[in-house]
Amino acid sequence: MAEQLNEHALAGQETYDPNRLLDTLLEKMNLKNDAALSRMLEVAPPVISKIRHRRLPIGASLLIRMHETTNMSIRELRDLMGDRRTKYRLSDAQGKPKPVPEAAAQQQGALH
Repeated sequence: MAEQLNEHALAGQETYDPNRLLDTLLEKMNLKNDAALSRMLEVAPPVISKIRHRRLPIGASLLIRMHETTNMSIRELRDLMGDRRTKYRLSDAQGKPKPVPEAAAQQQGALH
C-alpha cells in the first residue's frame, strides 16, 4: 500500500528524475558505480536501486547525508532531482499528539 502511494506521489512530478541526481553524485565524487555510492552514503545498495527505479523517494535523511558528504546545498541537490517545491505540506496527523488509549488514560487518572 505504501509503495503504491509513493509511486502515485512520484508520478505526479513529471520532472522528478532521481537518476540525474545519482549520476551527478557519481561523477562529482569520482565513483565507479551505485555500490560505491551506497558505501559513501552509508545505505544498503538496494536503497539506491529502489530510488533509481522510482520505487522509493529520496527521503530527508538521505538528502542530508548527500549534502554532508558532497558539500552541495540541499537546494542544489533538490534541483538536480527536479524537486522545485518551495513549500511543503504537512498532513493533518503530523504535529498532533497521539490519542491515549482508554486504559492508559484511566491509569494516568488514578496516578494523579
